[in-house]
Amino acid sequence: MENREKIIEIANKYRWEIGENIHDAILESIYSSASNITSKVVNKIGEKSKFNWDKWIDKIVTGKLTGFPIMFVMLAIVFWITISGANYPSKFLSWILIDNIHPYLKSLALSLSFPNWIVGLSIDGAYLATAWVVSVMLPPMAIFFPLFTLLEDFGYLPRVAFNMDFLYKKVGAHGKQALTMTMGFGCNAAGVVATRIIDSPRERLLAIITNNFSLCNGRWPTQILIATIFIGGAVPNYLAGIASSAAVVFIALLGVTFSLIVSYFLSNTVLKGEASSFALELPPYRPPRILQTIYTSLIDRTLIVLWRAIVFAAPAGIVIWLVSNITINNISLAEYFINWTNPFGFFIGLNGVILLAYIIAIPANEIVIPTVLMLTVLTNKLSGYGSGAGVMFELDSIQQTEYLLRAGGWTLLTGVNLMLFSLLHNPCSTTIYSIYKETRSLKWTMISTLLPILMGFTICFLVATFWRAL
Repeated sequence: MENREKIIEIANKYRWEIGENIHDAILESIYSSASNITSKVVNKIGEKSKFNWDKWIDKIVTGKLTGFPIMFVMLAIVFWITISGANYPSKFLSWILIDNIHPYLKSLALSLSFPNWIVGLSIDGAYLATAWVVSVMLPPMAIFFPLFTLLEDFGYLPRVAFNMDFLYKKVGAHGKQALTMTMGFGCNAAGVVATRIIDSPRERLLAIITNNFSLCNGRWPTQILIATIFIGGAVPNYLAGIASSAAVVFIALLGVTFSLIVSYFLSNTVLKGEASSFALELPPYRPPRILQTIYTSLIDRTLIVLWRAIVFAAPAGIVIWLVSNITINNISLAEYFINWTNPFGFFIGLNGVILLAYIIAIPANEIVIPTVLMLTVLTNKLSGYGSGAGVMFELDSIQQTEYLLRAGGWTLLTGVNLMLFSLLHNPCSTTIYSIYKETRSLKWTMISTLLPILMGFTICFLVATFWRAL
């Protein structure tokens, strides 16, 4: 009311400047707007209350009993569409980039008499690693980010923040961290950038440090494959699908739990402070702008993140080829490292192959499994697999992959701890770079990088110790 009176006062004061017609138009607009607002929120005596779709939906999606189940179901649907929908385009890209272009480039280079080491570095190394990242990373992001943005445009994501606000307040964080955490399920680098929506520097830093606990799309294939082989293989066949799916969901929820625990720990130690007041205005529901959403998601999120990953993936491919092909006394550098780290790896329920694969795969989690398979063949001198040392590969069937891993000494404990370590390890180089860009602090970048590794080693050690005590 006060604002309307001020506007009317100004309009009357400058009536002679703006003209009588414009003056009347301004007043008519004000009265019309006031009338529309009144008709929506005020009921006349004896008049039935007007039905409000937004309020009715909010009672369901933010209800104490229904809010969280709906949120989990909605996110599960998004993940299912992402994972299922990405299978075919990923296989298609893999068929083009890896099965066809890679051998063509290699045969072309050899026909031009390029030295073997140049062919290895450039094609078996840099190109192949880039091809893996593109084929595995692009389809899930191209599906997840538009779906995520559509939910944001529709008005549902602010309701997710509203539902999660009380949990994050209890640990000294911000309710909007729920949104950045959810974005991290698509890509941790994008989740780190998304923390810009949090105004408080302290709470934004909490969201940045803990975003790595969201399973990004580069880690979903590892989780699903290992759960299918080792968790599904540990139960009767009719329960295999349910058990493996439940294991992956458990790991994802465990990541959310760790984000809350670490936020609480940091809020009470190095990042002390009160949780800022969070007046969340729930926007009205509205039809998503599908074409604009798809364009924005693909350009601003998918392609930018993919380009950063490619920039880091190519050097990783070169390193993979080098450590697998540079030998001392007929033993490759990779074998030296694996043999040296195997005792520690076994001690925490992993092995040297996994440790080296995760070091090499810092640029991109998408190349972990191809690297693991290649290193397993290399160190165990298995024949009939892959195309040589330093050449990453995947097998056509889960049964073949299981046989290869078990031939490399993998057990159920190895599978369980790999799933845990896949959740709790350092961010990829793209995310590390994004953390530094957002914080402009080497200290917080190092903390964000090393804290998950320390937690991963600790959790794997505790699980291995408990497992062997049974």
